[in-house]
Amino acid sequence: MTDTRRTALLAGLLYLLTFVASIPALPLLAPVLDDPLFVQSPGPAPGVVAGGLLDLINAAACVGTAVVLYPIVRRWGAAGALGFVTSRVLEAAIIALGVISLLAVVSLRLEGAGGGQEVAVARALVAVRDQTFLLGPGLMSAVNALLLGRLMFRSRLVPRLIPLLGLVGAPLQLASVLATMFGINDQLSVASAIAVVPIFCWELSLGLWLAIRGFADAPAGAAPVLEPAR
Repeated sequence: MTDTRRTALLAGLLYLLTFVASIPALPLLAPVLDDPLFVQSPGPAPGVVAGGLLDLINAAACVGTAVVLYPIVRRWGAAGALGFVTSRVLEAAIIALGVISLLAVVSLRLEGAGGGQEVAVARALVAVRDQTFLLGPGLMSAVNALLLGRLMFRSRLVPRLIPLLGLVGAPLQLASVLATMFGINDQLSVASAIAVVPIFCWELSLGLWLAIRGFADAPAGAAPVLEPAR
């Protein structure tokens, strides 16, 4: 297996890990997100803690995808490649902030919070997590698709239909997020679900293609995939 193939495999597996970690986290976090009186219930909340850890794994995998792909895609645009790394790091930081806010609610629960003030604090922390979910996996996924999708489309390292999904989905996702921020649309509405489909398909198909097939051969006249060793 060549270095290029290993890079593609690792990047693909990291993309797939974001799905494996983030999707199961949603039902695990549902009790603290949906029950305003969660903080007043007795006992630990291992499911919520597990969901938070899965979100942190997702955040780490997000950064990993950008770091692994950077040496490859920067040959088709150094600024865009660096921007993709930066946007992924920012996305991971936003996700981590949401996890911290929910773990703080769990801490209040373990301390035996029983008053209305604690409920208000817990609801505020859940509201913080809701906003991080909107800005992290929501807004930043559109930015990521624009940056990496453009590089993948230019390089032809994967079939152009794959980055085209991201380039088409990015403005739809951006419009959906902005509509939610201004109160025009609900974050869990049908319109939001439709808007996220192209981005979902872009990231999933990219991960599967890189893991199974790897990078395509660079077309004639394109920049080399790997730089000479120094």
